[in-house]
Amino acid sequence: MPRRTLLAIRLTLHGCANRPFYHLVVMHAYKGRDNRVIEQIGSFDPLPNYKNEKLVGISFDRFNYWYSHGNVILTRPVEKLMGLCGYFPLHPMTYIKANRNRAKAKLEAEKRENVESSEEVPVS
Repeated sequence: MPRRTLLAIRLTLHGCANRPFYHLVVMHAYKGRDNRVIEQIGSFDPLPNYKNEKLVGISFDRFNYWYSHGNVILTRPVEKLMGLCGYFPLHPMTYIKANRNRAKAKLEAEKRENVESSEEVPVS
């Protein structure tokens, strides 16, 4: 009986220095990131464009086809991306990162407020 091969849906890095973009691909799970892919099913541009948008293009038909095979694993970045696309529930790390960013922004706002209030010295 032939062994079922485990497949992975993952991101592969493309682009050049300081300008990365990723392809969403199906490949064998135990192969390296840059090895031969079975099929490319999407792309992801992580750097914001002039409208401050990160662009994602995914063929959901092909994603459904490969995901329904049952012998497919998703990498964590793909799980997060599909959660943000609305295909899966949001990944727990997305909530954690959002809370950390909110706390960091709050601290920076308090620091700015303290600096501004210390600069305002009453003139007598």
